Amino acid sequence: MQDATAELLELKIAYLERANAELSDVLYRQQQELDRLRQQFQDLVNRFDSLKSEPDQYSAEQERPPHY
Repeated sequence: MQDATAELLELKIAYLERANAELSDVLYRQQQELDRLRQQFQDLVNRFDSLKSEPDQYSAEQERPPHY
């Protein structure tokens, strides 16, 4: 009986270690994606700010929809 119990505990520990490693990998990939998205967002904010600070380069005629 002791051998079966020890084997069962070893299996559970191995399963938990594998699950822990998989979760760690997922967390790492999510952090990488989050960092990439933050950088893209910051790039867009910077681009928006630079466009906002530039004077308008379009005339009123260029602003009209093309179907007029």
